[in-house]
Amino acid sequence: MPLPTLDPLDPVFVALADPTRRSVMQLLSGSGGATATQLAEQFPVTRQAIAKHLQVLADAGLAVSARAGRETQWRLTPAALGPAMAWMGGLDAGFDDRVADLQRHLERQRAARATPGFRAPLSAAASKRRHP
Repeated sequence: MPLPTLDPLDPVFVALADPTRRSVMQLLSGSGGATATQLAEQFPVTRQAIAKHLQVLADAGLAVSARAGRETQWRLTPAALGPAMAWMGGLDAGFDDRVADLQRHLERQRAARATPGFRAPLSAAASKRRHP
């Protein structure tokens, strides 16, 4: 059953928050598909636990299942990662801008210190020691 959500990215981030699910995704990405039983052999949990993890991945759009005889094959569908990656990329761009601003500020300070006669301002702690 899909999780109630306000943001369409929430199910993807909920799915990615669990290390077992991330490991399941990694195993599925390296194969053409696998059953819950095959996946469970790689983990110290039951097949039922893996089946629940797979369902969370499916609810997030990160995995799909298909019946193959008596078994259910699961495969990764990473297209749902696209919007999440785009959202994170937007955060990264803002961070890069702030780092560039900080770098420019530090370069201006370095240039000012290299100017003859520059005297650095006292820190708040040093000022308190000089003027109690």
